[in-house]
Amino acid sequence: MAIATIPAARKSGRGWALLLVLCGTIFLEGSDVAMLAVAVPTIRADLGLTTGTAAWVMSGYVLGYAGFTLLGGRAADLLGRRRMFLTWLGVFLVFSMLGGFASDGWMLVAARFVTGVAAAFMTPAAMSIITTSYPEGPQRDKALLVFAGVGAGGFSLGLVLGGLLTELGWRWVFFAPVILAGALLIAALRLVPAEARPEPARRGYDLAGAVSAAAAMLLLAYGIVRLEHGGEGLVLTLGALAAGPALVAAFIAIERRAKAPLVRLGIFRRAAMVRADLAALLFLGAFFGFQFIITLYLQELRGWSSLQTAFALIAMGCDAVLAPTLTPRLVNRYGNSQVIFGGFLLAIVAYGLFLPVGMDWSYAAMFPSLIIAGIAFAFAYGPLTIAATDSVAKEEQGLAGGLLYTCTQFGSAVGVSAVTAVYGIAAARSDGSPDAVLDAYRTALVVPVVMVLLGAAVSALGLRGAGSAGVV
Repeated sequence: MAIATIPAARKSGRGWALLLVLCGTIFLEGSDVAMLAVAVPTIRADLGLTTGTAAWVMSGYVLGYAGFTLLGGRAADLLGRRRMFLTWLGVFLVFSMLGGFASDGWMLVAARFVTGVAAAFMTPAAMSIITTSYPEGPQRDKALLVFAGVGAGGFSLGLVLGGLLTELGWRWVFFAPVILAGALLIAALRLVPAEARPEPARRGYDLAGAVSAAAAMLLLAYGIVRLEHGGEGLVLTLGALAAGPALVAAFIAIERRAKAPLVRLGIFRRAAMVRADLAALLFLGAFFGFQFIITLYLQELRGWSSLQTAFALIAMGCDAVLAPTLTPRLVNRYGNSQVIFGGFLLAIVAYGLFLPVGMDWSYAAMFPSLIIAGIAFAFAYGPLTIAATDSVAKEEQGLAGGLLYTCTQFGSAVGVSAVTAVYGIAAARSDGSPDAVLDAYRTALVVPVVMVLLGAAVSALGLRGAGSAGVV
Protein backbone atom coordinates (compact mmCIF):
# COMPACT_ATOMS: atom_id res chain seq x y z
CA MET A 1 0.00 0.00 0.00
CA ALA A 2 1.22 3.48 -0.80
CA ILE A 3 0.37 4.77 2.64
CA ALA A 4 3.15 2.64 4.07
CA THR A 5 5.44 5.57 3.26
CA ILE A 6 3.83 7.84 5.86
CA PRO A 7 6.85 7.95 8.21
CA ALA A 8 8.91 9.62 5.49
CA ALA A 9 6.09 11.97 4.64
CA ARG A 10 5.94 13.11 8.25
CA LYS A 11 8.98 15.32 7.61
CA SER A 12 6.85 17.51 5.34
CA GLY A 13 3.87 17.38 7.67
CA ARG A 14 1.71 15.36 5.26
CA GLY A 15 1.67 12.40 7.62
CA TRP A 16 0.39 14.56 10.46
CA ALA A 17 -2.18 16.14 8.14
CA LEU A 18 -3.46 12.67 7.30
CA LEU A 19 -3.58 11.76 10.98
CA LEU A 20 -5.53 14.95 11.63
CA VAL A 21 -8.14 13.94 9.04
CA LEU A 22 -8.42 10.41 10.44
CA CYS A 23 -8.74 11.79 13.96
CA GLY A 24 -11.38 14.15 12.62
CA THR A 25 -13.58 11.18 11.73
CA ILE A 26 -13.39 9.68 15.24
CA PHE A 27 -14.09 13.17 16.63
CA LEU A 28 -17.07 13.35 14.27
CA GLU A 29 -18.38 9.99 15.46
CA GLY A 30 -17.94 10.78 19.17
CA SER A 31 -19.38 14.28 19.04
CA ASP A 32 -22.32 13.14 16.89
CA VAL A 33 -23.43 10.63 19.53
CA ALA A 34 -22.97 13.06 22.41
CA MET A 35 -24.81 15.94 20.74
CA LEU A 36 -27.81 13.77 19.96
CA ALA A 37 -27.94 12.43 23.53
CA VAL A 38 -28.41 16.00 24.77
CA ALA A 39 -30.94 16.89 22.06
CA VAL A 40 -33.30 13.88 22.31
CA PRO A 41 -35.71 15.43 24.87
CA THR A 42 -36.16 18.50 22.64
CA ILE A 43 -36.59 16.34 19.52
CA ARG A 44 -39.20 14.27 21.31
CA ALA A 45 -41.21 17.34 22.30
CA ASP A 46 -40.98 18.98 18.87
CA LEU A 47 -41.95 15.91 16.82
CA GLY A 48 -44.38 14.52 19.40
CA LEU A 49 -42.53 11.22 19.69
CA THR A 50 -43.51 8.49 22.11
CA THR A 51 -41.05 7.52 24.82
CA GLY A 52 -40.23 4.29 22.96
CA THR A 53 -39.58 6.05 19.64
CA ALA A 54 -37.41 8.67 21.32
CA ALA A 55 -35.34 5.90 22.92
CA TRP A 56 -34.89 4.22 19.54
CA VAL A 57 -33.47 7.42 18.07
CA MET A 58 -30.40 6.66 20.19
CA SER A 59 -30.65 2.87 20.09
CA GLY A 60 -30.98 2.74 16.31
CA TYR A 61 -27.47 4.14 15.94
CA VAL A 62 -26.06 1.65 18.45
CA LEU A 63 -27.83 -1.19 16.64
CA GLY A 64 -26.32 -0.25 13.28
CA TYR A 65 -22.86 0.38 14.73
CA ALA A 66 -22.61 -2.75 16.85
CA GLY A 67 -24.26 -4.96 14.24
CA PHE A 68 -21.88 -4.19 11.39
CA THR A 69 -18.53 -3.23 12.94
CA LEU A 70 -17.02 -6.70 12.58
CA LEU A 71 -18.06 -6.83 8.94
CA GLY A 72 -16.87 -3.25 8.43
CA GLY A 73 -13.43 -3.98 9.78
CA ARG A 74 -12.96 -7.01 7.56
CA ALA A 75 -14.31 -5.14 4.53
CA ALA A 76 -11.47 -2.64 4.92
CA ASP A 77 -8.95 -5.48 4.61
CA LEU A 78 -10.64 -7.19 1.66
CA LEU A 79 -12.06 -4.28 -0.37
CA GLY A 80 -9.57 -1.52 0.37
CA ARG A 81 -9.16 0.77 3.36
CA ARG A 82 -9.24 4.01 1.39
CA ARG A 83 -12.30 2.95 -0.57
CA MET A 84 -14.24 1.92 2.54
CA PHE A 85 -13.19 5.03 4.46
CA LEU A 86 -14.22 7.49 1.75
CA THR A 87 -17.41 5.67 0.77
CA TRP A 88 -18.80 5.36 4.25
CA LEU A 89 -17.74 8.84 5.30
CA GLY A 90 -19.92 9.99 2.40
CA VAL A 91 -22.80 7.80 3.58
CA PHE A 92 -22.41 9.20 7.09
CA LEU A 93 -22.67 12.73 5.67
CA VAL A 94 -25.78 12.01 3.59
CA PHE A 95 -27.77 10.31 6.32
CA SER A 96 -26.81 12.88 8.93
CA MET A 97 -28.33 15.44 6.57
CA LEU A 98 -31.45 13.32 6.12
CA GLY A 99 -31.78 13.10 9.89
CA GLY A 100 -31.80 16.89 10.06
CA PHE A 101 -34.69 17.04 7.60
CA ALA A 102 -36.71 14.28 9.31
CA SER A 103 -40.31 15.13 10.08
CA ASP A 104 -41.36 11.88 11.71
CA GLY A 105 -39.98 9.45 14.23
CA TRP A 106 -39.50 6.51 11.85
CA MET A 107 -37.49 8.69 9.45
CA LEU A 108 -35.20 9.77 12.28
CA VAL A 109 -34.71 6.21 13.57
CA ALA A 110 -33.96 4.93 10.05
CA ALA A 111 -31.46 7.74 9.42
CA ARG A 112 -29.72 7.02 12.72
CA PHE A 113 -29.53 3.30 11.97
CA VAL A 114 -27.83 3.87 8.60
CA THR A 115 -25.54 6.49 10.16
CA GLY A 116 -24.52 3.84 12.70
CA VAL A 117 -23.83 1.36 9.88
CA ALA A 118 -21.70 4.00 8.17
CA ALA A 119 -19.70 4.53 11.36
CA ALA A 120 -19.25 0.75 11.65
CA PHE A 121 -17.43 0.69 8.29
CA MET A 122 -15.74 4.10 8.51
CA THR A 123 -14.15 3.89 11.97
CA PRO A 124 -12.29 0.54 11.64
CA ALA A 125 -11.09 1.65 8.18
CA ALA A 126 -9.67 4.87 9.67
CA MET A 127 -7.97 2.94 12.46
CA SER A 128 -6.50 0.36 10.07
CA ILE A 129 -5.12 3.15 7.87
CA ILE A 130 -3.22 4.36 10.94
CA THR A 131 -1.97 0.92 11.97
CA THR A 132 -0.78 0.13 8.44
CA SER A 133 0.72 3.59 7.83
CA TYR A 134 3.00 3.84 10.86
CA PRO A 135 5.63 1.24 11.75
CA GLU A 136 4.90 -0.81 14.84
CA GLY A 137 6.44 0.88 17.87
CA PRO A 138 6.49 4.41 19.34
CA GLN A 139 5.24 6.14 16.15
CA ARG A 140 2.19 3.93 15.81
CA ASP A 141 1.53 4.00 19.55
CA LYS A 142 1.59 7.80 19.59
CA ALA A 143 -0.75 7.96 16.58
CA LEU A 144 -3.21 5.54 18.19
CA LEU A 145 -3.13 7.41 21.49
CA VAL A 146 -3.86 10.67 19.68
CA PHE A 147 -6.66 8.93 17.75
CA ALA A 148 -8.23 7.60 20.95
CA GLY A 149 -7.82 10.89 22.78
CA VAL A 150 -9.47 12.89 20.01
CA GLY A 151 -12.40 10.46 19.97
CA ALA A 152 -12.91 10.86 23.69
CA GLY A 153 -12.55 14.62 23.37
CA GLY A 154 -15.18 14.60 20.65
CA PHE A 155 -17.66 12.96 22.98
CA SER A 156 -16.93 15.35 25.84
CA LEU A 157 -17.04 18.46 23.67
CA GLY A 158 -20.11 17.09 21.91
CA LEU A 159 -22.05 17.23 25.17
CA VAL A 160 -21.49 20.98 25.38
CA LEU A 161 -21.98 21.58 21.65
CA GLY A 162 -25.20 19.58 21.78
CA GLY A 163 -26.58 21.86 24.47
CA LEU A 164 -25.60 25.00 22.56
CA LEU A 165 -26.87 23.79 19.18
CA THR A 166 -30.13 22.57 20.68
CA GLU A 167 -30.74 26.12 21.87
CA LEU A 168 -30.46 27.25 18.22
CA GLY A 169 -32.66 24.40 17.00
CA TRP A 170 -32.27 20.64 17.33
CA ARG A 171 -31.81 20.16 13.57
CA TRP A 172 -28.40 21.82 13.88
CA VAL A 173 -27.31 18.78 15.89
CA PHE A 174 -27.55 16.90 12.56
CA PHE A 175 -26.40 19.66 10.23
CA ALA A 176 -23.20 20.49 12.18
CA PRO A 177 -21.76 16.97 11.60
CA VAL A 178 -22.65 17.33 7.90
CA ILE A 179 -20.43 20.42 7.66
CA LEU A 180 -17.55 18.68 9.44
CA ALA A 181 -17.97 15.47 7.45
CA GLY A 182 -17.94 17.46 4.20
CA ALA A 183 -14.70 19.20 5.14
CA LEU A 184 -13.11 15.88 6.16
CA LEU A 185 -14.22 14.20 2.94
CA ILE A 186 -12.66 16.94 0.79
CA ALA A 187 -9.41 16.74 2.77
CA ALA A 188 -9.40 12.94 2.75
CA LEU A 189 -9.73 12.77 -1.03
CA ARG A 190 -6.46 14.69 -1.23
CA LEU A 191 -4.55 13.29 1.75
CA VAL A 192 -5.41 9.59 1.96
CA PRO A 193 -2.97 8.10 -0.56
CA ALA A 194 -4.13 5.76 -3.27
CA GLU A 195 -3.57 2.09 -2.57
CA ALA A 196 -3.18 -0.90 -4.80
CA ARG A 197 -6.57 -2.25 -5.76
CA PRO A 198 -7.14 -5.40 -3.65
CA GLU A 199 -7.02 -8.54 -5.73
CA PRO A 200 -10.27 -10.52 -5.78
CA ALA A 201 -10.17 -13.43 -3.38
CA ARG A 202 -9.01 -16.48 -5.32
CA ARG A 203 -11.44 -18.70 -3.47
CA GLY A 204 -14.27 -16.18 -3.45
CA TYR A 205 -15.73 -14.18 -0.62
CA ASP A 206 -17.28 -15.73 2.47
CA LEU A 207 -20.83 -14.48 1.91
CA ALA A 208 -22.36 -17.04 4.27
CA GLY A 209 -19.98 -15.94 7.00
CA ALA A 210 -20.73 -12.27 6.34
CA VAL A 211 -24.50 -12.82 6.53
CA SER A 212 -24.35 -14.97 9.67
CA ALA A 213 -21.94 -12.56 11.40
CA ALA A 214 -24.07 -9.50 10.65
CA ALA A 215 -27.27 -11.31 11.68
CA ALA A 216 -25.72 -12.54 14.94
CA MET A 217 -24.36 -9.12 15.88
CA LEU A 218 -27.64 -7.40 14.98
CA LEU A 219 -29.73 -9.80 17.07
CA LEU A 220 -27.39 -9.57 20.06
CA ALA A 221 -27.31 -5.78 19.85
CA TYR A 222 -31.09 -5.66 19.41
CA GLY A 223 -31.66 -7.82 22.46
CA ILE A 224 -29.30 -5.75 24.58
CA VAL A 225 -30.68 -2.34 23.62
CA ARG A 226 -34.24 -3.58 24.13
CA LEU A 227 -33.39 -4.09 27.79
CA GLU A 228 -33.16 -0.30 28.07
CA HIS A 229 -36.78 0.02 26.94
CA GLY A 230 -38.40 -1.73 29.87
CA GLY A 231 -40.38 -4.95 30.07
CA GLU A 232 -42.49 -4.46 26.93
CA GLY A 233 -41.99 -7.19 24.34
CA LEU A 234 -40.07 -9.42 26.74
CA VAL A 235 -40.59 -12.47 24.53
CA LEU A 236 -39.06 -10.63 21.56
CA THR A 237 -36.12 -9.48 23.68
CA LEU A 238 -35.43 -12.98 25.02
CA GLY A 239 -35.84 -14.43 21.54
CA ALA A 240 -33.22 -12.06 20.13
CA LEU A 241 -30.83 -12.81 22.98
CA ALA A 242 -31.27 -16.54 22.41
CA ALA A 243 -31.01 -16.41 18.61
CA GLY A 244 -27.87 -14.26 18.68
CA PRO A 245 -25.59 -16.87 20.33
CA ALA A 246 -27.09 -19.56 18.10
CA LEU A 247 -26.06 -17.58 15.04
CA VAL A 248 -22.62 -17.00 16.56
CA ALA A 249 -22.25 -20.79 16.81
CA ALA A 250 -23.40 -21.11 13.18
CA PHE A 251 -20.89 -18.45 12.15
CA ILE A 252 -18.04 -20.33 13.84
CA ALA A 253 -19.07 -23.55 12.08
CA ILE A 254 -19.18 -21.74 8.73
CA GLU A 255 -15.75 -20.19 9.27
CA ARG A 256 -14.20 -23.54 10.11
CA ARG A 257 -15.33 -24.94 6.78
CA ALA A 258 -14.93 -21.86 4.59
CA LYS A 259 -12.14 -21.88 1.98
CA ALA A 260 -11.63 -18.14 2.44
CA PRO A 261 -13.14 -17.35 5.88
CA LEU A 262 -14.33 -13.85 6.67
CA VAL A 263 -12.65 -14.19 10.07
CA ARG A 264 -9.63 -16.43 10.49
CA LEU A 265 -10.48 -18.09 13.79
CA GLY A 266 -6.79 -18.47 14.58
CA ILE A 267 -6.65 -14.74 15.35
CA PHE A 268 -8.42 -15.50 18.63
CA ARG A 269 -5.35 -17.42 19.76
CA ARG A 270 -3.74 -14.02 20.38
CA ALA A 271 -4.34 -13.88 24.12
CA ALA A 272 -3.19 -10.25 24.36
CA MET A 273 -5.69 -9.15 21.71
CA VAL A 274 -8.55 -11.07 23.29
CA ARG A 275 -7.74 -9.65 26.74
CA ALA A 276 -7.61 -6.13 25.32
CA ASP A 277 -10.97 -6.53 23.56
CA LEU A 278 -12.66 -7.95 26.66
CA ALA A 279 -11.13 -5.30 28.90
CA ALA A 280 -12.28 -2.60 26.47
CA LEU A 281 -15.81 -3.99 26.55
CA LEU A 282 -15.89 -3.83 30.36
CA PHE A 283 -14.18 -0.45 30.60
CA LEU A 284 -16.42 1.30 28.03
CA GLY A 285 -19.51 -0.35 29.49
CA ALA A 286 -18.68 0.96 32.94
CA PHE A 287 -17.75 4.43 31.66
CA PHE A 288 -20.93 4.99 29.68
CA GLY A 289 -23.11 3.36 32.30
CA PHE A 290 -21.63 5.69 34.93
CA GLN A 291 -22.08 8.74 32.73
CA PHE A 292 -25.66 7.78 31.90
CA ILE A 293 -26.76 7.33 35.50
CA ILE A 294 -25.08 10.59 36.53
CA THR A 295 -26.96 12.39 33.76
CA LEU A 296 -30.26 10.99 35.05
CA TYR A 297 -29.34 11.98 38.61
CA LEU A 298 -28.49 15.56 37.66
CA GLN A 299 -31.39 16.18 35.29
CA GLU A 300 -34.26 14.17 36.76
CA LEU A 301 -33.52 14.31 40.48
CA ARG A 302 -31.60 17.56 40.79
CA GLY A 303 -33.43 19.42 38.01
CA TRP A 304 -30.32 20.59 36.14
CA SER A 305 -30.72 21.66 32.53
CA SER A 306 -29.09 19.69 29.71
CA LEU A 307 -26.54 22.47 29.24
CA GLN A 308 -25.68 22.59 32.96
CA THR A 309 -25.26 18.82 32.93
CA ALA A 310 -23.03 18.98 29.85
CA PHE A 311 -20.75 21.56 31.47
CA ALA A 312 -20.62 19.49 34.65
CA LEU A 313 -19.54 16.37 32.77
CA ILE A 314 -16.91 18.14 30.68
CA ALA A 315 -14.42 17.51 33.51
CA MET A 316 -14.39 13.92 32.27
CA GLY A 317 -13.04 15.28 28.99
CA CYS A 318 -9.59 15.85 30.50
CA ASP A 319 -8.65 12.61 28.73
CA ALA A 320 -8.58 14.52 25.44
CA VAL A 321 -5.55 16.43 26.76
CA LEU A 322 -3.90 13.65 28.75
CA ALA A 323 -4.22 10.83 26.20
CA PRO A 324 -1.86 12.31 23.59
CA THR A 325 0.50 13.99 26.08
CA LEU A 326 0.93 12.11 29.35
CA THR A 327 -0.19 8.60 28.37
CA PRO A 328 2.53 8.03 25.70
CA ARG A 329 5.21 8.83 28.28
CA LEU A 330 3.70 6.40 30.76
CA VAL A 331 3.40 3.69 28.11
CA ASN A 332 7.03 4.18 27.05
CA ARG A 333 8.20 3.95 30.64
CA TYR A 334 5.96 1.26 32.13
CA GLY A 335 4.36 -0.57 29.18
CA ASN A 336 0.75 -0.95 28.10
CA SER A 337 -0.17 -3.53 30.72
CA GLN A 338 0.74 -1.42 33.72
CA VAL A 339 -0.88 1.73 32.36
CA ILE A 340 -4.10 -0.09 31.48
CA PHE A 341 -4.23 -1.70 34.92
CA GLY A 342 -3.63 1.70 36.51
CA GLY A 343 -6.53 3.08 34.48
CA PHE A 344 -8.84 0.39 35.82
CA LEU A 345 -7.73 1.06 39.41
CA LEU A 346 -8.46 4.77 38.97
CA ALA A 347 -11.88 3.93 37.50
CA ILE A 348 -12.67 1.79 40.55
CA VAL A 349 -11.80 4.76 42.77
CA ALA A 350 -13.80 7.22 40.64
CA TYR A 351 -16.99 5.19 40.54
CA GLY A 352 -16.65 4.04 44.13
CA LEU A 353 -16.40 7.63 45.37
CA PHE A 354 -19.78 8.39 43.78
CA LEU A 355 -21.63 5.48 45.42
CA PRO A 356 -22.73 7.47 48.52
CA VAL A 357 -24.05 10.36 46.36
CA GLY A 358 -26.43 12.60 48.30
CA MET A 359 -29.54 14.56 47.46
CA ASP A 360 -27.80 17.91 47.77
CA TRP A 361 -24.23 17.15 46.78
CA SER A 362 -22.36 20.19 45.55
CA TYR A 363 -20.42 20.08 42.30
CA ALA A 364 -17.23 20.20 44.38
CA ALA A 365 -18.27 16.90 45.96
CA MET A 366 -18.83 15.32 42.54
CA PHE A 367 -15.72 16.73 40.90
CA PRO A 368 -13.19 14.16 42.24
CA SER A 369 -15.16 11.29 40.69
CA LEU A 370 -15.55 13.09 37.37
CA ILE A 371 -11.92 14.15 36.99
CA ILE A 372 -10.54 10.78 38.12
CA ALA A 373 -12.90 9.02 35.67
CA GLY A 374 -11.49 11.16 32.87
CA ILE A 375 -7.91 10.38 33.88
CA ALA A 376 -8.76 6.68 34.04
CA PHE A 377 -10.13 6.85 30.50
CA ALA A 378 -6.94 8.52 29.29
CA PHE A 379 -4.82 5.80 30.88
CA ALA A 380 -6.85 2.79 29.74
CA TYR A 381 -8.53 3.42 26.39
CA GLY A 382 -5.58 4.45 24.22
CA PRO A 383 -3.28 1.65 25.39
CA LEU A 384 -6.13 -0.81 24.90
CA THR A 385 -6.33 0.20 21.22
CA ILE A 386 -2.60 -0.40 20.93
CA ALA A 387 -2.83 -3.80 22.60
CA ALA A 388 -5.79 -4.85 20.44
CA THR A 389 -3.82 -4.32 17.21
CA ASP A 390 -0.25 -4.99 18.32
CA SER A 391 1.60 -7.72 16.39
CA VAL A 392 -1.44 -8.36 14.16
CA ALA A 393 -0.56 -8.95 10.50
CA LYS A 394 -1.07 -6.01 8.15
CA GLU A 395 -3.71 -7.85 6.14
CA GLU A 396 -5.79 -8.35 9.30
CA GLN A 397 -5.50 -4.89 10.84
CA GLY A 398 -9.03 -4.00 9.71
CA LEU A 399 -10.33 -7.16 11.32
CA ALA A 400 -8.49 -6.36 14.57
CA GLY A 401 -9.98 -2.86 14.57
CA GLY A 402 -13.42 -4.27 13.81
CA LEU A 403 -13.19 -6.69 16.72
CA LEU A 404 -12.13 -3.88 19.06
CA TYR A 405 -14.94 -1.54 18.03
CA THR A 406 -17.45 -4.38 18.15
CA CYS A 407 -16.46 -4.94 21.76
CA THR A 408 -16.56 -1.24 22.64
CA GLN A 409 -20.01 -0.81 21.10
CA PHE A 410 -21.38 -3.89 22.81
CA GLY A 411 -19.77 -2.75 26.03
CA SER A 412 -21.45 0.65 25.78
CA ALA A 413 -24.81 -0.97 25.09
CA VAL A 414 -24.41 -3.48 27.93
CA GLY A 415 -23.32 -0.79 30.40
CA VAL A 416 -26.22 1.54 29.67
CA SER A 417 -28.75 -1.31 29.51
CA ALA A 418 -27.53 -2.80 32.78
CA VAL A 419 -27.69 0.44 34.79
CA THR A 420 -31.09 1.20 33.23
CA ALA A 421 -32.44 -2.24 34.15
CA VAL A 422 -31.07 -2.14 37.71
CA TYR A 423 -32.35 1.39 38.24
CA GLY A 424 -35.77 0.46 36.84
CA ILE A 425 -36.11 -2.56 39.13
CA ALA A 426 -34.98 -0.60 42.20
CA ALA A 427 -37.24 2.36 41.37
CA ALA A 428 -40.25 0.08 40.79
CA ARG A 429 -39.83 -1.41 44.25
CA SER A 430 -39.61 2.02 45.91
CA ASP A 431 -42.42 4.27 47.13
CA GLY A 432 -41.48 6.97 44.62
CA SER A 433 -40.20 9.43 47.20
CA PRO A 434 -37.05 11.45 46.39
CA ASP A 435 -35.04 9.47 48.95
CA ALA A 436 -36.19 6.18 47.45
CA VAL A 437 -35.32 7.36 43.94
CA LEU A 438 -31.89 8.38 45.19
CA ASP A 439 -31.42 4.89 46.61
CA ALA A 440 -32.30 3.49 43.17
CA TYR A 441 -29.55 5.63 41.61
CA ARG A 442 -27.07 4.38 44.21
CA THR A 443 -28.03 0.79 43.45
CA ALA A 444 -27.52 1.35 39.71
CA LEU A 445 -24.09 2.89 40.38
CA VAL A 446 -22.92 -0.50 41.65
CA VAL A 447 -23.01 -1.79 38.04
CA PRO A 448 -20.06 0.27 36.71
CA VAL A 449 -18.08 -0.54 39.85
CA VAL A 450 -18.56 -4.27 39.26
CA MET A 451 -17.65 -3.92 35.58
CA VAL A 452 -14.33 -2.16 36.25
CA LEU A 453 -13.52 -4.66 39.00
CA LEU A 454 -13.96 -7.45 36.43
CA GLY A 455 -11.96 -5.46 33.90
CA ALA A 456 -9.14 -4.97 36.39
CA ALA A 457 -9.04 -8.73 36.95
CA VAL A 458 -8.85 -9.35 33.19
CA SER A 459 -6.12 -6.75 32.64
CA ALA A 460 -4.14 -8.06 35.63
CA LEU A 461 -3.66 -11.34 33.74
CA GLY A 462 -1.37 -9.50 31.34
CA LEU A 463 0.89 -8.06 34.04
CA ARG A 464 2.97 -11.21 34.40
CA GLY A 465 6.08 -10.82 32.33
CA ALA A 466 4.89 -7.59 30.70
CA GLY A 467 7.85 -5.33 30.79
CA SER A 468 7.64 -3.35 27.59
CA ALA A 469 5.20 -1.21 25.69
CA GLY A 470 2.81 -3.03 23.47
CA VAL A 471 2.52 -6.07 25.74
CA VAL A 472 -0.72 -6.84 27.51
